[in-house]
Amino acid sequence: MFLCKRPVVFLSLAVLLNLLTACANAPTAKNLEQSLAADPRLSNNPAILGQSPTGESTPGVNQPSTQLPADFPQDIPLYPNATLQAITPASATENQVSTRWLSSDPSNAITSFYRNQLQAKNWQIEQQPTDDVEGSFTARRNDLLLKVSVQPQSVTNAAPNQPQTSTLLKIEYTPNSTASTQPNATASNSDVPQPGDPQFIGPVQPVTSATQPTQTNQTPTAQVFNDITKAPLQIQQYIQDLASLGVFTANSAANKNNSPDTTKQFEPGKIITRREFARWLVAANNAMYANNPAKQIRLAAETTQPTFSDVSPQDADFAAIQGLAEAGLIPSPLSGDSTAVLFRPDAPLTREQLVLWKVPLDTRQALPTANLESVKETWGFQDIGKIDPKALRAVLADFSNGEQANIRRVFGYTTLFQPKKPVTRAEAAAALWYFGTSGDGISATEALKLKRSPT
Repeated sequence: MFLCKRPVVFLSLAVLLNLLTACANAPTAKNLEQSLAADPRLSNNPAILGQSPTGESTPGVNQPSTQLPADFPQDIPLYPNATLQAITPASATENQVSTRWLSSDPSNAITSFYRNQLQAKNWQIEQQPTDDVEGSFTARRNDLLLKVSVQPQSVTNAAPNQPQTSTLLKIEYTPNSTASTQPNATASNSDVPQPGDPQFIGPVQPVTSATQPTQTNQTPTAQVFNDITKAPLQIQQYIQDLASLGVFTANSAANKNNSPDTTKQFEPGKIITRREFARWLVAANNAMYANNPAKQIRLAAETTQPTFSDVSPQDADFAAIQGLAEAGLIPSPLSGDSTAVLFRPDAPLTREQLVLWKVPLDTRQALPTANLESVKETWGFQDIGKIDPKALRAVLADFSNGEQANIRRVFGYTTLFQPKKPVTRAEAAAALWYFGTSGDGISATEALKLKRSPT
């Protein structure tokens, strides 16, 4: 049976060969030949096959070719999960180097990273974002000026409120070339690896009195500021009285490099951070009640177990912040608020936080029960619904202080509380000028009289 089919097979093969031979020059045959030919790009571009033009293997397609300059300052913290995209070197007219980075991480994680790193590496933070979504840091260290900008990115032409797809990170710095231009100059601290740097080797030197952070339990000294007139007229005297009491002895980072004279900048319009207000709050309360130890806030010892994971005993303001938490004057796990595990010391202080921290030191008793309706009937704010429930009780208690209410003294007459708005240094001073209720309290003016005439 199989032998009978063999002639048919041979006949079919013969017909097929004749057709191919006859159509060799036809357009259809040419198309078939081209479709089956090898791609000439593979021989002209070996990189497509995973090789370099010299025949060597390419280590990775996404490997960036941009490299940091050799003189990039090691003091500048770099976000670990960010890829360098471009570098703009310093020019003859502008001595600033700009680097652009891209990360797949959310912007709030990067913002939090730089808050912690700049603080841990003792940068003097002059400006920082008002939230964790986007914004810029401006900081100084060893005469090196740094600006870090965090910008969330989304899909082009995406609908509003779409999630982030990446984060653009821009790091700009002005290099300090003083040491390199002086051959006999001694290396500065920025050239020597410090504790915490990967290249640091050796024991950590003990903290001396010259490098020890200023503590709020030191004897306060009076200060004179030459820019108080920039504050609102109603607040200028408040600042002057508190300065005379020495409340601002531990001044802002911007004044640490000034000459050691008694005239400095108060910067009344600058936003105050949570750590700075905590420091002032403790200093002002203890200065007001210098002759009444029972009403003073005890500073925490360095051996105390930290309440907040982002404020260690080595922090310059640990004693004040931990002391407020130990006294139950600020929300913390000690006061039953299990969500307040972070203090966020370098975040801006908001209006509702100012009232929440200050009012308990005025009333010296438990805050009353409050709800939106009770606060609306007293203050009449149009934006009551925006106030944090934890702050409502303090806002209501502040109303009972009459003309000595913090809200009236700090913000004047207003129908909008704007609870999430950051507080300025001048506004913080106005709140700290008076402690107590309308019938039983003490002002900074009265505390000054007691200080000058203790008898």
